[in-house]
Amino acid sequence: MRVMVTGVRGLPGVEGGIESHVEQLYRRLAEQGVEVEVVVRSPFQPEEAGARWHGLRFRRIWSPKTKGLEALVHTLFAVSWAIVSRPDVLHIHAVGPGLFTPLARLFGLKVLFTHHGPDYDREKWGAFAKCLLRLGEYLACRCASERIAISKTIQDLIREKYAMDARLIPNGVPRAKLCAPGSALQQFGLEPQKYILQVSRLVPEKRQLDLVNAFDNCQLDGWKLVITGALKRNDPYVDEVIKRSLEVDDVVLTDFRQGDELAELFTNAGLFVLPSAHEGLPIALLEALSYGLQVLASDIPANLEVGLNEHQYFKLGNIDELAGRLECFATTPPSPAQATDIIEWVHQEYDWGRIASDTHKALAVTTRMSKLGLRNDT
Repeated sequence: MRVMVTGVRGLPGVEGGIESHVEQLYRRLAEQGVEVEVVVRSPFQPEEAGARWHGLRFRRIWSPKTKGLEALVHTLFAVSWAIVSRPDVLHIHAVGPGLFTPLARLFGLKVLFTHHGPDYDREKWGAFAKCLLRLGEYLACRCASERIAISKTIQDLIREKYAMDARLIPNGVPRAKLCAPGSALQQFGLEPQKYILQVSRLVPEKRQLDLVNAFDNCQLDGWKLVITGALKRNDPYVDEVIKRSLEVDDVVLTDFRQGDELAELFTNAGLFVLPSAHEGLPIALLEALSYGLQVLASDIPANLEVGLNEHQYFKLGNIDELAGRLECFATTPPSPAQATDIIEWVHQEYDWGRIASDTHKALAVTTRMSKLGLRNDT
């Protein structure tokens, strides 16, 4: 089976939830014999990264590095390439790229669409961009040969808004690589189990400012707050996070980290917090659980779907409640046995091997349904 993938910036190690999803998923599908070509965006994928990685083949295609245009222009070029190269399945990720699903279908391509979340709810988009994203969702859900939802929340959305069915195949989490305290902790002046960690892109819907303000309001002697995410230049929100962090003692901004450095930060954290206002299914939260960390998360539907204990959620945007939870959780660390139970639970629920097998079945059904001219409607 030949599969072409679009909707990602680049691989591997490019910041973003969809990028992490595709990186983990398709290397496993390649091991199962699927021939995978990932269409990546040239500004994010340097030529020196090579044309192949873990059985995946990369196709670098130009895109502007401009918010609002980047995904749309690149997906148009990617679909055009797919029309020429004729893969067995074109796998489109996210509602923005989904805008071009009808074009792919018009030229006879078999399209599998994965809905990662209603991106039009993100705070960074203006009114026109939100309209395009809603249109992309509509066209992808109505026109794709087959659909995948990464959470039950999204599956219900597709069913209720478009009367279409979607396979529920969630994000997964790989086995964590545990790292002893080393250079990363030394670089940032951190003490094991004495810092709160948040890992995500620095964008408004991730609510880093809520976490900084809550940390400023609580009494945690000897603790630090570590925020890991790319510090993009000339970004108003990033500038605001930097400014506020400089005003609060013991806040550390690490910039984007990956590999062993990120594993070391996860392994040795005392608490992980995700205060976000928008998620599809939060990969960073699952990753924190894979290290056996105790976690706190905002009470949005996507976070609630992970299935944490009730006291591990706080009301979105409630700074005082979050501050109180930080104080409580910092003083009650999990035992080694509890950490082991957390690790085993998350891998049982969100196993990438099972997710890859389910996706392989969806790809096979996509080719079969398209040949028969069928649709998977409810």
